[in-house]
Amino acid sequence: MSRFLTKIEENYRFDTEAEAAAFIEQKKKDSRFTLSKYTSTLKKRKEKGEVVETWYAVTLVAEFNDEKDPISFVEVDYKVENPYGVMEGETEEDED
Repeated sequence: MSRFLTKIEENYRFDTEAEAAAFIEQKKKDSRFTLSKYTSTLKKRKEKGEVVETWYAVTLVAEFNDEKDPISFVEVDYKVENPYGVMEGETEEDED
């Protein structure tokens, strides 16, 4: 059985517009895929009519292979890390 990854959509969150724009520019230069679509959208969270939080949502569509004529195998590895340390419900001993 042959299985070819043709394209993926990734969604990211950034604190600032500058960070979002720099990330998109970095991804445009990545030679492992073609960036076929990208958007950056200002998002707002409101409570009682007041904006309490803002961020930028970035969506990327990366194409690895032409669906009609795939030429490469792509392996995806989703590594998940918690930048804040111990996750809720864990103890530090659970990390080992």
